[in-house]
Amino acid sequence: MSLLEDQPEVAASSVDDGKVTHEGIERRHPEWIKAKMTWTPRFSETSAVLRSHGLVTVCEEAKCPNIGDCYSHQTATFMILGDTCTRRCSFCAVTQANPKAKPPDVTEPERLAQAALELGLNHIVITSVARDDLPDQGAGHFAACVHEIKRVHPAAQVEVLIPDFRGHEAPLRAVMESPIAVLNHNTETVPRLYRQVRRGARYWRTLFLLRRAAQMRPDVPVKSGLMLGLGEEPGEVLDVLYDLREAGVNILTLGQYLQPGPGQLPVVRYLTPQEFALWRIDALALGFDHVESGPLVRSSYHAWEHVAKPAQG
Repeated sequence: MSLLEDQPEVAASSVDDGKVTHEGIERRHPEWIKAKMTWTPRFSETSAVLRSHGLVTVCEEAKCPNIGDCYSHQTATFMILGDTCTRRCSFCAVTQANPKAKPPDVTEPERLAQAALELGLNHIVITSVARDDLPDQGAGHFAACVHEIKRVHPAAQVEVLIPDFRGHEAPLRAVMESPIAVLNHNTETVPRLYRQVRRGARYWRTLFLLRRAAQMRPDVPVKSGLMLGLGEEPGEVLDVLYDLREAGVNILTLGQYLQPGPGQLPVVRYLTPQEFALWRIDALALGFDHVESGPLVRSSYHAWEHVAKPAQG
Protein backbone atom coordinates (compact mmCIF):
# COMPACT_ATOMS: atom_id res chain seq x y z
CA MET A 1 0.00 0.00 0.00
CA SER A 2 1.38 3.44 -0.93
CA LEU A 3 0.72 6.26 1.47
CA LEU A 4 1.65 8.95 -1.00
CA GLU A 5 0.81 7.81 -4.50
CA ASP A 6 -2.88 8.60 -4.06
CA GLN A 7 -2.24 12.12 -2.75
CA PRO A 8 -1.84 14.34 -5.84
CA GLU A 9 -0.29 17.77 -5.74
CA VAL A 10 -2.96 20.41 -6.24
CA ALA A 11 -2.53 22.57 -9.34
CA ALA A 12 0.63 20.81 -10.52
CA SER A 13 0.17 20.08 -14.20
CA SER A 14 3.55 18.64 -15.06
CA VAL A 15 6.88 17.64 -13.60
CA ASP A 16 9.90 18.07 -15.85
CA ASP A 17 13.33 17.47 -14.29
CA GLY A 18 11.82 18.25 -10.93
CA LYS A 19 10.18 21.54 -11.98
CA VAL A 20 6.46 21.94 -11.31
CA THR A 21 4.12 23.99 -13.47
CA HIS A 22 0.62 25.03 -12.42
CA GLU A 23 -2.39 24.85 -14.71
CA GLY A 24 -5.15 23.93 -12.29
CA ILE A 25 -4.77 20.19 -12.98
CA GLU A 26 -4.03 17.57 -10.36
CA ARG A 27 -0.98 15.36 -10.96
CA ARG A 28 0.74 12.70 -8.92
CA HIS A 29 4.13 12.95 -7.27
CA PRO A 30 7.15 11.82 -9.33
CA GLU A 31 8.02 8.14 -9.08
CA TRP A 32 10.82 8.60 -6.55
CA ILE A 33 8.42 10.14 -4.01
CA LYS A 34 6.16 7.10 -3.82
CA ALA A 35 6.77 4.92 -0.78
CA LYS A 36 5.54 1.45 0.01
CA MET A 37 4.08 0.85 3.44
CA THR A 38 5.24 -2.36 5.10
CA TRP A 39 2.92 -3.71 7.78
CA THR A 40 4.60 -5.80 10.46
CA PRO A 41 3.49 -7.32 13.80
CA ARG A 42 5.62 -4.66 15.47
CA PHE A 43 3.62 -1.94 13.72
CA SER A 44 0.30 -3.38 14.90
CA GLU A 45 1.60 -3.79 18.46
CA THR A 46 2.85 -0.22 18.60
CA SER A 47 -0.41 1.21 17.26
CA ALA A 48 -2.48 -0.78 19.77
CA VAL A 49 -0.42 0.39 22.76
CA LEU A 50 -0.55 4.02 21.65
CA ARG A 51 -4.33 3.87 21.33
CA SER A 52 -4.69 2.23 24.74
CA HIS A 53 -2.87 5.18 26.35
CA GLY A 54 -4.66 7.82 24.31
CA LEU A 55 -1.45 9.08 22.73
CA VAL A 56 -0.79 10.72 19.39
CA THR A 57 2.26 10.11 17.20
CA VAL A 58 3.24 12.31 14.32
CA CYS A 59 4.08 9.06 12.53
CA GLU A 60 0.42 8.11 12.22
CA GLU A 61 -1.19 11.57 12.18
CA ALA A 62 0.97 12.67 9.25
CA LYS A 63 0.81 9.26 7.52
CA CYS A 64 4.60 9.26 7.40
CA PRO A 65 5.96 6.86 4.77
CA ASN A 66 8.75 5.86 7.17
CA ILE A 67 6.44 4.69 9.93
CA GLY A 68 7.07 0.97 9.43
CA ASP A 69 10.83 1.50 9.48
CA CYS A 70 10.71 3.58 12.68
CA TYR A 71 8.29 1.31 14.53
CA SER A 72 10.33 -1.76 13.61
CA HIS A 73 13.41 -0.07 15.12
CA GLN A 74 11.49 0.63 18.32
CA THR A 75 11.25 4.37 17.90
CA ALA A 76 8.29 6.73 17.61
CA THR A 77 7.61 10.48 17.51
CA PHE A 78 5.00 11.63 20.03
CA MET A 79 3.10 14.91 19.75
CA ILE A 80 2.30 16.51 23.11
CA LEU A 81 0.41 19.63 24.25
CA GLY A 82 -2.69 18.93 22.19
CA ASP A 83 -3.48 19.13 18.49
CA THR A 84 -4.07 22.87 18.05
CA CYS A 85 -1.26 25.25 17.11
CA THR A 86 -1.03 28.99 17.76
CA ARG A 87 1.08 29.57 14.64
CA ARG A 88 -0.11 29.84 11.03
CA CYS A 89 2.72 28.18 9.12
CA SER A 90 1.63 27.82 5.51
CA PHE A 91 3.31 24.43 5.00
CA CYS A 92 1.53 22.67 7.89
CA ALA A 93 -1.92 21.07 8.06
CA VAL A 94 -2.18 21.03 11.89
CA THR A 95 -5.28 22.80 13.24
CA GLN A 96 -4.47 26.46 13.80
CA ALA A 97 -6.31 28.42 16.49
CA ASN A 98 -5.97 29.74 20.02
CA PRO A 99 -6.08 26.69 22.32
CA LYS A 100 -6.39 28.60 25.61
CA ALA A 101 -9.28 26.35 26.64
CA LYS A 102 -6.93 23.37 26.53
CA PRO A 103 -4.28 23.53 29.27
CA PRO A 104 -1.53 20.88 29.22
CA ASP A 105 -2.78 17.45 30.23
CA VAL A 106 -1.04 16.67 33.52
CA THR A 107 -1.51 12.93 32.93
CA GLU A 108 0.30 12.99 29.59
CA PRO A 109 3.87 12.51 30.92
CA GLU A 110 2.85 9.37 32.81
CA ARG A 111 0.88 7.93 29.89
CA LEU A 112 3.75 8.64 27.53
CA ALA A 113 6.29 7.02 29.84
CA GLN A 114 4.16 3.91 30.34
CA ALA A 115 3.68 3.46 26.61
CA ALA A 116 7.43 3.83 26.04
CA LEU A 117 8.10 1.21 28.68
CA GLU A 118 5.51 -1.25 27.39
CA LEU A 119 6.86 -0.97 23.86
CA GLY A 120 10.48 -1.11 24.98
CA LEU A 121 11.28 1.93 22.87
CA ASN A 122 14.99 2.62 22.53
CA HIS A 123 14.70 6.11 21.06
CA ILE A 124 11.76 8.41 21.72
CA VAL A 125 11.15 11.69 19.92
CA ILE A 126 8.83 14.22 21.53
CA THR A 127 7.48 17.17 19.56
CA SER A 128 4.54 19.52 19.94
CA VAL A 129 2.42 22.18 18.39
CA ALA A 130 3.43 25.76 19.17
CA ARG A 131 1.75 26.97 22.38
CA ASP A 132 2.41 30.70 22.46
CA ASP A 133 -0.63 31.03 24.75
CA LEU A 134 1.23 29.38 27.65
CA PRO A 135 3.57 31.45 29.87
CA ASP A 136 6.48 29.08 29.19
CA GLN A 137 5.34 28.10 25.67
CA GLY A 138 4.99 24.52 26.91
CA ALA A 139 8.63 24.02 27.93
CA GLY A 140 7.74 22.79 31.41
CA HIS A 141 5.50 20.10 29.95
CA PHE A 142 8.33 18.99 27.62
CA ALA A 143 10.65 18.69 30.61
CA ALA A 144 8.03 16.81 32.66
CA CYS A 145 7.60 14.25 29.86
CA VAL A 146 11.36 13.74 29.55
CA HIS A 147 11.87 13.33 33.29
CA GLU A 148 9.00 10.84 33.60
CA ILE A 149 10.22 8.73 30.67
CA LYS A 150 13.72 8.55 32.11
CA ARG A 151 12.34 7.72 35.56
CA VAL A 152 10.24 4.83 34.26
CA HIS A 153 12.47 3.72 31.37
CA PRO A 154 16.06 4.85 32.14
CA ALA A 155 17.61 3.07 29.16
CA ALA A 156 15.59 5.03 26.61
CA GLN A 157 17.12 7.97 24.74
CA VAL A 158 14.81 10.98 24.50
CA GLU A 159 15.04 13.47 21.64
CA VAL A 160 12.97 16.65 21.73
CA LEU A 161 11.82 18.54 18.63
CA ILE A 162 10.82 21.90 20.05
CA PRO A 163 9.18 25.11 18.79
CA ASP A 164 11.17 28.33 18.99
CA PHE A 165 9.71 29.42 22.37
CA ARG A 166 9.51 32.92 20.82
CA GLY A 167 13.22 33.34 21.49
CA HIS A 168 12.91 33.24 25.27
CA GLU A 169 15.89 31.67 26.98
CA ALA A 170 14.20 30.45 30.18
CA PRO A 171 11.94 27.89 28.39
CA LEU A 172 14.90 26.61 26.39
CA ARG A 173 16.95 26.20 29.56
CA ALA A 174 14.14 24.24 31.21
CA VAL A 175 14.25 21.74 28.34
CA MET A 176 18.05 21.65 28.12
CA GLU A 177 18.34 20.89 31.83
CA SER A 178 16.16 17.80 31.46
CA PRO A 179 17.88 14.46 30.62
CA ILE A 180 17.59 14.67 26.83
CA ALA A 181 19.79 12.88 24.29
CA VAL A 182 19.21 15.27 21.35
CA LEU A 183 17.83 18.81 20.98
CA ASN A 184 16.10 19.35 17.64
CA HIS A 185 14.57 22.51 16.22
CA ASN A 186 13.85 22.71 12.52
CA THR A 187 14.98 25.68 10.46
CA GLU A 188 12.52 24.57 7.74
CA THR A 189 13.52 26.96 4.93
CA VAL A 190 15.83 29.79 3.84
CA PRO A 191 15.53 33.32 5.32
CA ARG A 192 13.97 34.82 2.17
CA LEU A 193 10.98 32.48 2.43
CA TYR A 194 10.32 32.79 6.17
CA ARG A 195 7.47 35.31 5.87
CA GLN A 196 5.75 33.07 3.36
CA VAL A 197 6.47 29.69 4.94
CA ARG A 198 6.93 30.21 8.71
CA ARG A 199 4.52 32.96 9.73
CA GLY A 200 5.29 34.10 13.24
CA ALA A 201 8.82 32.69 13.16
CA ARG A 202 12.10 34.49 12.52
CA TYR A 203 15.27 33.06 11.01
CA TRP A 204 17.52 34.88 13.50
CA ARG A 205 15.41 33.50 16.36
CA THR A 206 15.95 29.94 15.13
CA LEU A 207 19.71 30.45 14.93
CA PHE A 208 19.73 32.01 18.40
CA LEU A 209 17.88 29.05 19.89
CA LEU A 210 20.18 26.51 18.25
CA ARG A 211 23.33 28.40 19.27
CA ARG A 212 22.21 28.81 22.87
CA ALA A 213 21.25 25.12 23.08
CA ALA A 214 24.74 24.13 21.94
CA GLN A 215 26.29 26.49 24.49
CA MET A 216 24.09 25.34 27.38
CA ARG A 217 24.78 21.63 26.91
CA PRO A 218 27.88 20.90 24.80
CA ASP A 219 27.34 17.21 25.61
CA VAL A 220 23.94 17.14 23.86
CA PRO A 221 23.89 16.96 20.03
CA VAL A 222 21.93 19.77 18.37
CA LYS A 223 19.88 18.93 15.29
CA SER A 224 17.99 20.88 12.65
CA GLY A 225 16.35 20.26 9.30
CA LEU A 226 15.22 21.87 6.06
CA MET A 227 12.39 21.19 3.63
CA LEU A 228 13.51 21.63 0.03
CA GLY A 229 11.33 22.36 -2.97
CA LEU A 230 9.66 25.57 -1.78
CA GLY A 231 11.48 27.84 -4.21
CA GLU A 232 14.83 28.19 -2.45
CA GLU A 233 18.01 28.67 -4.49
CA PRO A 234 21.06 26.39 -4.02
CA GLY A 235 23.19 29.30 -2.81
CA GLU A 236 20.59 30.16 -0.18
CA VAL A 237 20.58 26.57 1.09
CA LEU A 238 24.37 26.56 1.30
CA ASP A 239 24.31 29.81 3.30
CA VAL A 240 21.87 28.25 5.77
CA LEU A 241 24.09 25.19 6.16
CA TYR A 242 27.04 27.48 6.96
CA ASP A 243 24.89 29.33 9.51
CA LEU A 244 23.77 26.08 11.15
CA ARG A 245 27.31 24.79 11.51
CA GLU A 246 28.44 28.13 12.93
CA ALA A 247 25.59 27.91 15.45
CA GLY A 248 26.81 24.51 16.62
CA VAL A 249 24.36 22.18 14.86
CA ASN A 250 25.76 18.62 14.67
CA ILE A 251 22.96 16.69 12.95
CA LEU A 252 21.14 17.73 9.76
CA THR A 253 18.07 16.43 7.94
CA LEU A 254 17.13 17.44 4.39
CA GLY A 255 13.87 16.28 2.83
CA GLN A 256 11.40 17.09 0.07
CA TYR A 257 8.50 19.38 0.96
CA LEU A 258 5.15 17.79 0.11
CA GLN A 259 1.93 19.78 0.09
CA PRO A 260 -0.30 18.22 2.77
CA GLY A 261 -3.52 19.66 1.33
CA PRO A 262 -5.04 22.33 -0.92
CA GLY A 263 -4.82 24.94 1.85
CA GLN A 264 -1.03 24.78 2.10
CA LEU A 265 1.77 25.98 -0.15
CA PRO A 266 2.24 24.05 -3.40
CA VAL A 267 5.50 22.35 -4.27
CA VAL A 268 7.64 24.58 -6.47
CA ARG A 269 10.15 21.90 -7.40
CA TYR A 270 10.84 18.22 -6.78
CA LEU A 271 14.50 17.51 -6.12
CA THR A 272 15.81 14.21 -7.45
CA PRO A 273 17.41 11.56 -5.23
CA GLN A 274 20.73 12.40 -6.89
CA GLU A 275 20.45 16.04 -5.82
CA PHE A 276 19.75 15.01 -2.24
CA ALA A 277 22.81 12.76 -2.35
CA LEU A 278 24.95 15.70 -3.46
CA TRP A 279 23.56 17.88 -0.68
CA ARG A 280 24.56 15.19 1.81
CA ILE A 281 28.13 15.23 0.51
CA ASP A 282 28.28 19.03 0.73
CA ALA A 283 26.86 19.05 4.26
CA LEU A 284 29.31 16.43 5.52
CA ALA A 285 32.15 18.46 3.99
CA LEU A 286 31.00 21.42 6.09
CA GLY A 287 31.52 19.38 9.25
CA PHE A 288 28.10 18.02 10.24
CA ASP A 289 28.49 14.81 12.23
CA HIS A 290 25.46 13.10 10.70
CA VAL A 291 23.34 13.98 7.65
CA GLU A 292 20.10 12.38 6.47
CA SER A 293 19.25 13.66 2.99
CA GLY A 294 16.60 12.24 0.68
CA PRO A 295 13.14 12.86 -0.78
CA LEU A 296 11.32 11.04 2.03
CA VAL A 297 13.57 12.15 4.91
CA ARG A 298 11.74 13.76 7.82
CA SER A 299 12.99 15.21 11.12
CA SER A 300 12.91 11.87 12.92
CA TYR A 301 14.08 9.70 10.01
CA HIS A 302 16.58 7.13 11.38
CA ALA A 303 16.70 9.22 14.57
CA TRP A 304 18.05 6.24 16.53
CA GLU A 305 21.20 6.30 14.38
CA HIS A 306 22.00 9.99 14.85
CA VAL A 307 23.51 9.50 18.28
CA ALA A 308 24.70 5.92 17.78
CA LYS A 309 27.53 6.28 15.29
CA PRO A 310 29.51 8.88 13.34
CA ALA A 311 28.53 9.80 9.80
CA GLN A 312 29.86 7.84 6.88
CA GLY A 313 30.99 9.79 3.87
